[in-house]
Amino acid sequence: MLCETVYLREDDKDIRLETYISKKEGDMSWVGPRDCMLVLPGGAYSFLAEREAEPAAKAFLAEGFNCFVLYYSIGEKAKFPRPLQDVSLAIAHIKRNAEKYNINPDRIFVCGFSAGGHLAASTGVFWNDPEAAFQGMEPGENKPAGVVISYGVATLGEYTHFETCQNVTGNREPSWEERDRWSPDKHVGPDTVPVFLWHTQTDNCVDIRNAAIMTNALIFAGVPTESHIYPHGPHGLSAMRAETGYVEASCPDIDPHIAYWVKNCTSWTKKV
Repeated sequence: MLCETVYLREDDKDIRLETYISKKEGDMSWVGPRDCMLVLPGGAYSFLAEREAEPAAKAFLAEGFNCFVLYYSIGEKAKFPRPLQDVSLAIAHIKRNAEKYNINPDRIFVCGFSAGGHLAASTGVFWNDPEAAFQGMEPGENKPAGVVISYGVATLGEYTHFETCQNVTGNREPSWEERDRWSPDKHVGPDTVPVFLWHTQTDNCVDIRNAAIMTNALIFAGVPTESHIYPHGPHGLSAMRAETGYVEASCPDIDPHIAYWVKNCTSWTKKV
């Protein structure tokens, strides 16, 4: 496996890609190019949850993807569009090095969890926004094939996760105009990429209405969408594997029904 660290900003070593690439050599030299999954951990843009980083990448690696985890701008650097530009840099880097990574540059998917779900949704909605890309980037070079919103903060409106909203806007008391500017559900349109979305109805952190609002916006705009709402389960389930270490009274064991979301998502990508 090719595991390396790629620094995307010369002035900020915190912004980096970690690679999880199946080697193309020996009796595996015929395999490829593979689909790619770029993983965005959650953490309200205040921190980055390791449970939603490597374990998620390994789950998709097992499904045949070559994977990357992006450590994007958080904390004082979280104000948009900076994290969105981090994703653009990551996608452009992967496309420019598609042969090295043995991936199809037209088959790059982005999977985000919680606040990372907001960032994934934003990537799918704002990829062609002038503020999303860097000067010198080719038009569409930062466009993903599709995005996966995992119990994501899909709206900065009434039912948002407020800490995430504060960090995105850079304001402790953000105005409705500031919130609407980077609220993915408000900007879904004909250029929005296909979306796979999943959430649990009893999520105790990100209101299930985020998923409902975003799904409705996608359907209304005619964007190809697959949405899974599971009746039970707390926030932060990640890939729902033993290695994610999620144990609490409301979810003491791995629920195979929810854990199947990874395979459902993989099947969805084959149709995109």
